[in-house]
Amino acid sequence: MSSRLIGVGVGPGDPELVTVKGVHTLRAADVVVVPVMDTGERGRAEATVLHYVPAEKVVRVVFALNERTDRARREAAWDAAGERVAQLLRDAGSVVFATIGDPNVYSTFTYLAQTIVELVPGTVVETVPGITAMQDLAARSGAVLTEGTEPLTLVPVTAGAAVLKDALAGPGTVVAYKFGRRAGEVAEALRETGRLQDAVWGSALGLPEESIRPAADLDGAPLPYLSTLIAPARRDGPRGGKL
Repeated sequence: MSSRLIGVGVGPGDPELVTVKGVHTLRAADVVVVPVMDTGERGRAEATVLHYVPAEKVVRVVFALNERTDRARREAAWDAAGERVAQLLRDAGSVVFATIGDPNVYSTFTYLAQTIVELVPGTVVETVPGITAMQDLAARSGAVLTEGTEPLTLVPVTAGAAVLKDALAGPGTVVAYKFGRRAGEVAEALRETGRLQDAVWGSALGLPEESIRPAADLDGAPLPYLSTLIAPARRDGPRGGKL
C-alpha cells in the first residue's frame, strides 16, 4: 500500500477551532508530527495537538521557522525534516503533520510534502482544512471579510510594503499576514491609502495573550511576527449595494 502523508490544519491557536474531521484524523494517527523551531520551544501547532492526543504519539521535527535570511540554513533544515518524516513514513506507513491555520495557506506542510514525494515515491498527500487566522480575527473583531462582489486579497507583508500598498489601493478587503515586524510600514500604508479607520489587527488569537486592536493604535512598535490585519472594503452605499 502507498504511504500517506496527511496535513491537518489545527487553526490559529484556539483548540476549540480544530474541526471535527481534524480531531478524528489526529486521534486515529499512530504518529503526529509537529514542526518546532530550532530553539526548541513549543509552538502553537504542538500546543493545540496536545489537547487531543497523548504526548507519546507526537514527534517534534525541527524546521528553521525563524530563519529569514540564511537560505542555505533554511534549506538544510527542510531537508533534515524531510528525511526524518520520510523514515517515519517507511516505518509507520502513514504520518499526520499538524500545522497552524490551513495546510494549503502559507504552510510549512507545502515544503515538507514536496520533499516527501521525492524521498518516498508513490506517497499519497492529503490535507484536512483548518480555520485560518483571518477567519478567526474577523469573528473576534466583527470585521466582515466580503460582501456581494467584493474581492478579497491576502498579502504576506514579508513580500514587501509595495505589494500591500497595491492591494490597499484596490476596491476590496485586504488581509495582511506576518506583518508584526513591519508594523510601522503597514500603518503608513494604511494612512496613505485612506484605509486606516476601519482596519483591525490581532495576534495570539484564542490564547491567553490575545490582543485585538484598531489599526489606528499602531505606533510603529514591533508586534508578534504572526500578527494579522484586516482592512475591510469601503462600504458607503445601501445594504446589499454591491450585489
